Amino acid sequence: MNGLIEVSDPGLGNSLQDLGRFGYRHMGIAVSGCIDPLLARCANALAGNPAECAADFACIEVRGAGPALIVRQGRVRAALAGELSATLARAGGDESEVEPWQSVSLDPGDELRIGFVSGGAAYVAVSGGFATPRQLGSRSVYRRAEIGEPIAPGLSIPCAALPHRGAYEYSADPWRHDEGPIRVMLGPQDDHFKPEAIASLLGGEYKVTKESDRMGMRLEGPALAHRTPASADIVSDGTVPGAIQVPGNGQPIVLLADCQTAGGYPKLATVITADLPRLAQLRPGQAIRFQEVDARGARQALQALETRWKWWAYGLVHGLPGAEVNKDWRAGWPLFEDGWRQGE
Repeated sequence: MNGLIEVSDPGLGNSLQDLGRFGYRHMGIAVSGCIDPLLARCANALAGNPAECAADFACIEVRGAGPALIVRQGRVRAALAGELSATLARAGGDESEVEPWQSVSLDPGDELRIGFVSGGAAYVAVSGGFATPRQLGSRSVYRRAEIGEPIAPGLSIPCAALPHRGAYEYSADPWRHDEGPIRVMLGPQDDHFKPEAIASLLGGEYKVTKESDRMGMRLEGPALAHRTPASADIVSDGTVPGAIQVPGNGQPIVLLADCQTAGGYPKLATVITADLPRLAQLRPGQAIRFQEVDARGARQALQALETRWKWWAYGLVHGLPGAEVNKDWRAGWPLFEDGWRQGE
């Protein structure tokens, strides 16, 4: 690794995340992981890491006020993805603005001060990833169970150092999520609801409330009526991110990355995997609509999303620091086929 970053200010609402912690749900441990894995992949690609946000390439997920990070050792490449900006304070005293969707290399003593996120989530990646200790195979933080390394003042995090000062910087066009209704598959307990409840879910408009976090997103809108009062409860069974639970008040709750592994509210529908990252960018007060698809439509949506992301990745460009970026230099595919390249 040979790179070292220290947290000088933890900010607010931030956590270290990778793709998640799999294989432990039977023990009641949430998967966690990046709430918007597509943006995390973008940040990693811009930092020169393999495109997958695997356990070796954890990011900082910014959900409020971003952290401030000081390089203590090595020359480190950093990149931001999402609606946020930052200030770079060089060790020599100079300061400059750092915009998202491009990388910047930091020397020992340089401090990257990250501002507030405008969307629902943004990501900070560094060369080699934030290499905190793995717990149960993942670096993801799950606060409710105190799993993972929390971002705290003075925390030192290893990462990879660039081998020389002539390393390229990367840039790309901002990633844009699809628009339109959030697609869902009905069930598994849609028989617990009156037919008009399904019509309300698919035809009504819901707003995100302030009572939302990484565990779940509470919505407010047309009440979803159960068939009987008793239908508002079930014997607790398994839950997954994207499941839409409906308690007795008829207001839906969409489960997210840190959701519990089992629950006793009936689930009217489940958000498809392709649209889960879009939920991460919704803010309190924003409106949301739903649209039904079948299993085939869900698979096609996921395949189309992956293809679109690969085209985004192919569009990565690189150039020497301080030089005009040559948009004919496509950095994309070698980056993803060969992994992190040693300073190229």
